[in-house]
Order: sequence, then structure tokens, then C-alpha cells
Amino acid sequence: MATATTVTTGARSTTGALAADFAGLLPADCVITDEVGLRSYECDGLTGFRQVPAVVVLPRTAEEVADCVRVCARHGVPFVARGAGTGLSGGALPVAEGVVISLQKLRRILEIDVENRRAVLEPGVFNLDITRAATPHGLYYAPDPSSQQVCTIGGNVAENSGGAHCLKYGFTTNHVLEMEVVLADGSLITLGGPTGEQAGPDLRGVFLGSEGTLGICTKVTVRLLKTPETVRTVLADFPSVADAGNTVGDIVDASIIPAAVEMMDSLAMEAAEAAVGAGYTVEAPAALIVELDGPAEECDEQFSQLTALCERNGATRLHVPDSAEERARVWKGRKAAFAAVGRISPDYIVQDGVVPRTRLAEVLSRIADMGSEVGLRVANVFHAGDGNLHPLVLYSESAGEHDTAEELSARIAELCVELGGSLSGEHGIGTDKACSMPVMFTPDDLAVMQRVRAGFDPHGLCNPGKIFPTPRLCGEKPGPYRPHPLEEAGVIERL
Repeated sequence: MATATTVTTGARSTTGALAADFAGLLPADCVITDEVGLRSYECDGLTGFRQVPAVVVLPRTAEEVADCVRVCARHGVPFVARGAGTGLSGGALPVAEGVVISLQKLRRILEIDVENRRAVLEPGVFNLDITRAATPHGLYYAPDPSSQQVCTIGGNVAENSGGAHCLKYGFTTNHVLEMEVVLADGSLITLGGPTGEQAGPDLRGVFLGSEGTLGICTKVTVRLLKTPETVRTVLADFPSVADAGNTVGDIVDASIIPAAVEMMDSLAMEAAEAAVGAGYTVEAPAALIVELDGPAEECDEQFSQLTALCERNGATRLHVPDSAEERARVWKGRKAAFAAVGRISPDYIVQDGVVPRTRLAEVLSRIADMGSEVGLRVANVFHAGDGNLHPLVLYSESAGEHDTAEELSARIAELCVELGGSLSGEHGIGTDKACSMPVMFTPDDLAVMQRVRAGFDPHGLCNPGKIFPTPRLCGEKPGPYRPHPLEEAGVIERL
């Protein structure tokens, strides 16, 4: 017990020194050290992983972010950047005895450049607020994650988020031109440029989607698009998930590129309908929400082709919203689906794998079989147009089903790789899927990634323990337990 007390006292001493340094930089209400306040930051949207940080700081400017990072570098203490905490992969999970740098006070829209169709933003700006600011000018921001009302552009940059309209318009990386970034030593640099280009290697592209492991984005310039002339939407019910999946392939084969193609199964529709009343047929095994946008004449012609393809694949109902309000309600149901699943299950895990469109029917069938094998239900709601699955594994913590659900979730992600896809489309690897990285990448691949990371952050202070498998996470060292030298010396003890 005496040894453990010594270790804890040392940790408190470090925390006290950190807090004192931060107190010299920030107002008292921007430095959190009390237990209750710290627990507000112990996890992101993946609540199965939790860790209380030593200190949370809330800088108000890019310069204060850089100052906070310099404090961490001086003490050799790891830090984790955090936006709204809506991530679903444990990417914003704090590090024990580390610092959380929250960007929630950097919320200014610095500029809407109408002539060049650009917006300059601080990282704490909510995704949907970009479009709200641009709409009076006939412009909008295309990437639209389901959490767009509450997720921030800084988090979108970290995860390379997509959304329902990523099929036609791409992900965050396709819309970010320039970023101001704080590196692990506290230096401020600019990646990209006013047109998205930069001399030399594409460091903008390297940073995007790096999940906070290379630095912290403190300002971002994004591309805005012109509001489309016409939008046409159809909600199509199908007698089976396979029929809906086959329809997606037929739509793309017909050279129709919708703005969005979303699929929901009966479980997901049951939850969303109870929450929103979007007009879904909850008895239908599957439904597609397909949206076209662009010139009116083009949309009309493609819409006729689209509905014909749905009917050819056995659609049992084609519902065309006849007003913008009704169309918004259909989309509200889709975007509320993740949260709404809580109405039919006390607990659930959201997965995020990708498969080729041609294998949608196969992967959904196998996911259903895998769920049946372990006695758990799986709801499906996802971006069918680009094969980005979002299976929701439903379970009950009180019934002791968490470990089974976690194992099933990992198996689903690895199944996607087996079928020619990837572990993640937009939620990131984070803590959740780090152990599965060797399924997709060779040791040489992972070593190259680590060297790139070390080039930005040689001391490993930026969001450590994420993306890459480690013995702590995955038990990579097989064989009998080997005590740590500090354990043998009596300095620490095994719990």
C-alpha cells in the first residue's frame, strides 16, 4: 500500500504542476480539475471506453491552444483534443494522467467568402451552422453527418466525416482547402492553401482523418457549393434487404449518381418512426431513401429511371414527398435513427465498416446470421450508395451481454475487410477498432504509418493509444504472463 501511495502522490504532483501552469494562461473557469467536471469528459459517444483525465482546459483562441500544447510538451504529458464528443470510435478517449484540450470555445464563423465560395471557421463551429450561415447567399456545405446539428467541423476534420450525401459529393477531405494546425511542440503551421493545393507532399491530406494523432486543427477553410436548382426524393419499401441492396447496384449501373442513397431495415425504421413519425412502413423488411439533385430537367429524367428500377426490383411502395417539409421529415427520421434505437434497446454499439456495393446483400445476410448465433439483434441503417455500413448491435448491459456485443461488433468490422472493404468509412479507428488493424494492414503498412506519425509528433503526445494496436489493447505478446520490471521491484502492483 505504501508503494501505491507514492505513485499516486507523484501523479497528483504532476497534475498540480500542470494545473498551475494552465492557471497562468487561462481564466479559472477554463481549467477543470474537480472530479465531477473531469468525468464530463471521460468518454465520447462510444461509452464502453472511459478514462478520467487529469486536467481539462478550454482555450479560447488558437494561440491559447498552442500555449496549452507547449505546457503539455514541457511536462511530457499526453493530450487529447476534443470537439463535441459525438465520435463513435473512442477517438476522444482521454489518457490517464493526461490533458483534454477542449475546442468548444472556438466557435466563430470567421468569414463567408461568397465570391470564392469558401467559409473560414474555427474548429468548434457546428456542421449544420455552416450551411445556415451560407444559405442566404445561395450556398451550402455538403458533408452532412447524421450528428450534423451537434458535431463540429474540427471533429469532422479529425475523422474525415461523410454523411448521407457523400456518394455524390465526397467526404470532408473533398471540401477542406486549408487548415491552421498546432503541432505537438506547440508550433502553428498552415496546411493546404486557398485552393486546396500546397507545394510538395499533400500534408493537408495526411492530416485529414488522422484522428487527432498529428496535431490540433485550430482554423479550417472549407469549400461551399451552390444550392441545387431541384431536389427529388423517394422513399421506397422492399420485400427484403437483398432486393433493396440489388436496387442500389442497379441505380449506379444505370449511370445515375444520386446525391444520397440510404438504406434502413425494419428494426431501424421501427425506432426512427417511434421517435420522429417520418412516414416509414415499419413492417417493411427494408427501405431506401434516394435523393437526386441538380438541374430540373436532368432530375426529372433520372427520377423516372430511378422509380422504374425500384419497381423492377419489387418495391412494395414508392412514396414521393410532395413538400420540402415532408422531405425534411423523411430525412429527420434517418438522421435520428442512431439515437432512436435507444427506444428498442437499452444499450447498443454502432459499427462503421465498408463493403463493395455488389456485396451489400451478402454482408447483411451474414451479419444477421452472426447476430443469431450469439442471440443478439442487429439493426442496420447506412450509406448504401458507397457501401458504408452502420450496423447497430443491440444488447443489455444489465443482462451481461456487453462483451458478447463488443465481440460481435469487431467480427462485423473484420467481415467487411474479408469481403473486400475496410474497417471504417467515417467514424474512425480510435480505440474501438485498433485491435483489428492487423486484419487490414501488414506489419510494414503499420510501421510506415507510425513513422509518418512520429514525423509530426516524435514524442507520441498527441492522442496516444489510438488507431494502432498495442499490447495494452490487444495482448499482442502471446504466451504466459510476464511481470513488468517495476512490478518485480515492488514499485507497482498488478490489478
